[in-house]
Amino acid sequence: MNDLNPPGLDSEVIATSGDALSQLSLEYDSVQERMALQPPLLQRYLETVAASLAESLVQGLPQAHFKLPDRAVVQAVGAGKPHTLLLPEEQREQMVGGFMGRVTRSDLRTALRQRLLELEQHQDPAVAASAALLRYAIVTHLVYNMLPSGRTVTYIAAEGEEIASLPVADELEPESAITASTDAIVEEGASEDGRGELLVPYVPYARRFYLPQWVAFDGHDQMVVNSISEAEAHIASMQRYLFILHASVGIASYMVADSVYQQKRYGMMGQLVNQGRALARYEVRQIIQTIQRRAAAQDLNRGLSLSLPYFNEQDLAIVTYDFEVIPSGRIMFVKAFVVRAAREQQAKIAQDTRLSPTTRKHLIEELQMLERAFL
Repeated sequence: MNDLNPPGLDSEVIATSGDALSQLSLEYDSVQERMALQPPLLQRYLETVAASLAESLVQGLPQAHFKLPDRAVVQAVGAGKPHTLLLPEEQREQMVGGFMGRVTRSDLRTALRQRLLELEQHQDPAVAASAALLRYAIVTHLVYNMLPSGRTVTYIAAEGEEIASLPVADELEPESAITASTDAIVEEGASEDGRGELLVPYVPYARRFYLPQWVAFDGHDQMVVNSISEAEAHIASMQRYLFILHASVGIASYMVADSVYQQKRYGMMGQLVNQGRALARYEVRQIIQTIQRRAAAQDLNRGLSLSLPYFNEQDLAIVTYDFEVIPSGRIMFVKAFVVRAAREQQAKIAQDTRLSPTTRKHLIEELQMLERAFL
């Protein structure tokens, strides 16, 4: 997914003012109405081309070829009836990316967006109309068809934080013995001839999230999957989900006005931040256990440096914070060295404006975990 940049808090084009959002809503409504004017066969053609281009974007291909439809239905100026415009055959074949993309160091998403915008400014109204319709078909395919819908969820933000990532339990939802399809997964290889599929219920905590099948940790940071690699795979799936949402806005910013886009972004953003932090804390505890085990075996008397994992909400990814605890050399390990280093790093992080306030808070809490473990 080389051409899909992480949708961090500051990187996504989100309209914050009422006027800007209203303008995007008008643009979104307008292109929806124009798509509705097209005959079903033409809509299917646009959807097919859009699906192919969307796959190329997600796969990170360097270039893509597409063909505009041979006609487009447009609304006449004023109250006139819609009429059909034919595209010149020489304008239908299009290519984006490739050699020029490598020269300008632009990814396929950027190249496609630029090319479609150029075509929408074309002097031939048929070309301009078909390009606008194709752009709409691409972004709706990304949001509606490539991403599963999830549960209705509510998140709240922890004190002093911006992103709502703490799931709220639905008090009206009973802990029923009857398992709905959204409350369980089908266990592969578990069915027998003549019997139905075996449904494995999610833990109750997982059902508070948008897509429970990607929940790897419970509310106490206990792993509910079989391995750390499986937990990392769930995080990667959530990141890919948000990458695709971000790609849709990168191609057509009016998608922020789409209710399904808003629902999916809200549901997955809170889930990824929650689970990403939980994975980072889990790995920190593993680091602590490793230090304690090696210290007991007298295996830390030649220095100690740490790479502490933490979840960076701007990149929406787990990265590491590297620092030295004990300089290299023949220095006997003493727990006080870890306590001192953890406190020193907390003071540095508190002043590091490169990180968002919420990320600083998360990383400081992990350093406090490290400190308490060796007091």
